[in-house]
Amino acid sequence: MKFTKTTMLLFLLAALISLPGCQTNSSKQLLQTSESQVKMRSIQTRAFDTTDKNQTLRTVIATLQDLGFVVDKADETLGSVSATKLDGYQLRMTVTVRPRGSQQLLVRANAQYNLTAINDPEIYQDFFTALGKSMFLSAHSVE
Repeated sequence: MKFTKTTMLLFLLAALISLPGCQTNSSKQLLQTSESQVKMRSIQTRAFDTTDKNQTLRTVIATLQDLGFVVDKADETLGSVSATKLDGYQLRMTVTVRPRGSQQLLVRANAQYNLTAINDPEIYQDFFTALGKSMFLSAHSVE
């Protein structure tokens, strides 16, 4: 049996039309996604009472190095630092520093294991605990 292009297109169109449509409540999914993103952002972000972006970036670099990371890239203009930790696996962390109002800087960390985003709050808590101590010591000129 030989089919023409028109016949094939008609069969294809009929098959597509006859497929059952799956409808989900997209607004519910969007709210869940937004809620989980907001929750994740709150885990990944801390505000510090300083406006010295350069010193904060230096402290971020020192903290990452203290935690066993090797700094891959640092860009003062963009306010970002990327580092990798090779300890039997590849953990990559990117940290950005940006102003928040006129009295604070916002520091946000984003960690990946191989190419998968890390959602475990403990990784971020460990980083921010160490960074907070370093920021305190820097602010009070203790070395």
